[in-house]
Amino acid sequence: MGRERNGATYWCSSMGIEASSEEHFPGYDFDPEKLSLRVRITLAAQRESVDPVVSQVMDSIRGLNCVNGKADAIELALQEALANAVVHGAKEDPSKIVECLVACDDERGVLIIVRDPGEGFDPGAIPSCTMGENLYSNHGRGIFLINQLMDEVKFHKNGTEIHMVKR
Repeated sequence: MGRERNGATYWCSSMGIEASSEEHFPGYDFDPEKLSLRVRITLAAQRESVDPVVSQVMDSIRGLNCVNGKADAIELALQEALANAVVHGAKEDPSKIVECLVACDDERGVLIIVRDPGEGFDPGAIPSCTMGENLYSNHGRGIFLINQLMDEVKFHKNGTEIHMVKR
């Protein structure tokens, strides 16, 4: 059972603990037996749940030195992904749950997966925030930032799941 804190439930394991089948990361070369950190967090879809989750995850990542010098980029990308999942995916409905999985491999970096219960979206249909009238829009920069900050970004399950890697 996980620990509850600030509207989120945390499951954390570190080196030496056997990974469950749920912690395998298909499509990535992260070996569950070589991970120095595995975290699974579920949070109620409320904006106020995002900051404490980001803080807790980043404390764990920084403490293990998984990605020296790159923590700020990871933090901002995680903040944006969770905010998008809460606001757009779960429509800020506190009865809905957003899930975040984090894996840290000293050789391969950090893998972050954020899942939301929404209907999804087409990431290719998001207009560029660097062109025309979108330059002055007050939204639409989150996915752009994530793509700029992370080394690899993929959307799965009709856009309800984002996978981000920072090496």
